[in-house]
Amino acid sequence: MRTMVKIGIVAAAAGLGIAACHVGGGYTVGGTVTGLQGSGLVLQNNSGDNLRPGTSGSFVFTSSIDQGGAYSVTVLTQPSGQSCVVHNGSGTVGTADITNVVVTCTQPGRFAYVVNQGSNSISAYSIDAANGTLSPVSGSPFASTGTTPVAAVVDPNGTYLYVANHASNNVSVFAIDSTTGALSSAGEPIAAGNGPFAVLVDPADQFLYVANMTDNTVSVFAIESGGTAAPISGSPFAVGNQPTSMKTDPGGNFLYVTDFADGTVAAFSIETGAGSIAAIGGSPFGSGAGALAITIDPTGTLAYVANETAKTIAGYSINTGTGELAALSGFPLSTGSSPEAVTVDPAGRYLYAANVISANELTSFSITPSTGAVTRASSVGVGTFPLCVVIDPSGQFAYVANEDADTVSVLSIDSITGALAAVGTFAAGSQPRSIAID
Repeated sequence: MRTMVKIGIVAAAAGLGIAACHVGGGYTVGGTVTGLQGSGLVLQNNSGDNLRPGTSGSFVFTSSIDQGGAYSVTVLTQPSGQSCVVHNGSGTVGTADITNVVVTCTQPGRFAYVVNQGSNSISAYSIDAANGTLSPVSGSPFASTGTTPVAAVVDPNGTYLYVANHASNNVSVFAIDSTTGALSSAGEPIAAGNGPFAVLVDPADQFLYVANMTDNTVSVFAIESGGTAAPISGSPFAVGNQPTSMKTDPGGNFLYVTDFADGTVAAFSIETGAGSIAAIGGSPFGSGAGALAITIDPTGTLAYVANETAKTIAGYSINTGTGELAALSGFPLSTGSSPEAVTVDPAGRYLYAANVISANELTSFSITPSTGAVTRASSVGVGTFPLCVVIDPSGQFAYVANEDADTVSVLSIDSITGALAAVGTFAAGSQPRSIAID
């Protein structure tokens, strides 16, 4: 497996402190806002009880709801310059406060961070909002505080960049300058397991998850002040054979892990406010040989997996209540080359996959929401050996890390058809492998 050999792999909390407040015998409804930058956000519960969060963080509606009562959290007014979406927003109150509502606020991408495994560095760029082009941030590239960086993620509040260092078995933490995009070390790297290969932060910005490929585990850390993190009780958790990628659903209720050697997707429920994971019924779910990368649509109802060795893309529906996966009709989809990366745009209308029609191309597919079926829209050449594709939060641009070309390709996305068009190619460091957008 080329992807693994190139980096020397042998193939073979606490919650946010929302206090209980049982006014009149009822229960409160609350959760977390992330990414809030603009002003004017107004939330409602059951078409009333207006709440105006001024910053990211925890929130609780004033009015309580008795057991058996319904709740429905919506956005009444969007903040200036941003779009906020509610997850886990509706249901029926049981015998405890509701604390897991997640309100995710985004804006067009401002900065892009590319981890270069060959040069142990992170290339940082500012993004031109008009055309998606990249300009190096002053001081870029930034030295990694670990060796062989392979994956990166920006936390939902855009404050920190976490970088998984495969060879040094740790995760670097960098503070992001909100004005310039420059990186500065936020302390000593976080010790992970052996061979960390993927990293993510949950949608509520409470927990850091690290897939340790050599150990066949996922380490879970509670994020603390200053971006540091401490392992939770029970971590690390066994997840399968050679975990390579991870995604949560948009509400952070379930974790999905691709296991390369098993050709499966392992699925776990996430304990609210604690971060611990437990295998759900039916897990692991069959995918295909060399299950390498997974993406989940913004509704949390569809998942797609790139199977590198099998040369297929697997597609699933997601049971939003249990987290179980069910194969979609027409999948797995045979590809002409070994797929290396997949992602869905922020609106959930298009699937993008690298190396699926032929090598060194990015292909867009339109998604039929009711069935999850995909139809090819376009294919555009990128650089040699594209390993990662991300879409900026506005859905206007795609960014591709080309490992053998030491470049990043930028493509525009047609808002009507999803068709791709080349914008430009930009120099990165040696062997760029992953991209994170702030």
